[in-house]
Amino acid sequence: MTDAVTTHAGTESIIRLEAVNKWYGSFQVLTGIDLSVRTGERIVICGPSGSGKSTLIRCINRLETVQKGKIVVDGIELTAGGKNVDAVRAEVGMVFQQFNLFPHLSILQNCALAPMRSRGMTKEQAEEVAMKYLTRVRIPEQAHKYPSQLSGGQQQRVAIARALCMSPKIMLFDEPTSALDPEMVKEVLDTMIGLAEDGMTMLCVTHEMGFARSVADRVIFMADGKIVEEAPPQEFFGSPKNEKTKQFLGQILSSHQAH
Repeated sequence: MTDAVTTHAGTESIIRLEAVNKWYGSFQVLTGIDLSVRTGERIVICGPSGSGKSTLIRCINRLETVQKGKIVVDGIELTAGGKNVDAVRAEVGMVFQQFNLFPHLSILQNCALAPMRSRGMTKEQAEEVAMKYLTRVRIPEQAHKYPSQLSGGQQQRVAIARALCMSPKIMLFDEPTSALDPEMVKEVLDTMIGLAEDGMTMLCVTHEMGFARSVADRVIFMADGKIVEEAPPQEFFGSPKNEKTKQFLGQILSSHQAH
């Protein structure tokens, strides 16, 4: 994996954060965040609970607003608000911890809904696209079932397929495996690895360090609302520079050994 960075990431920045600051009341959750992501780059964001990781990626499609700084996604300045927000959201797929599927709609309907509403597709076109991506995440046979009939891992793969139905240029993952039973984690990570191999620009908040090692071009470590360290995986895991990074990796290692 050593030459991963040079082989598939473009030179153009598709996401740019400049001096981004965010507060919840008097609590500063993001402090002076500068980050540039190239087209096709795969970034894993990790760090202790409360370090601002989820808030950071939620700012990239304006699920959270920032009070200071600038965010530009695919050439559109998100922090300018208005129509720009909708334009960016159309290009950015997001997968959460919770699957957020509509319980009263079938899997096929869940996936076809957004392309019909936002992309103006006919029902037939949208269902064709939905089947393509349900096949992509290896669950086409579940198309006519309802979310409650699927396992957690299958529901999360539906959530990924649903996001892909909008043909996004960027995929954001916020702890996509943390609500899953351990035996279901691998099927979701395998789906994400497949996307990475297709060259999708990805930002993923996760504690799955094996995934970070094998897929990421860069691992970003956050603590106390700041980016404390960022490096290619070999360097990040092999010779972390910051004390907080070393502590975090030590804790993760010992918790894995305990299991």
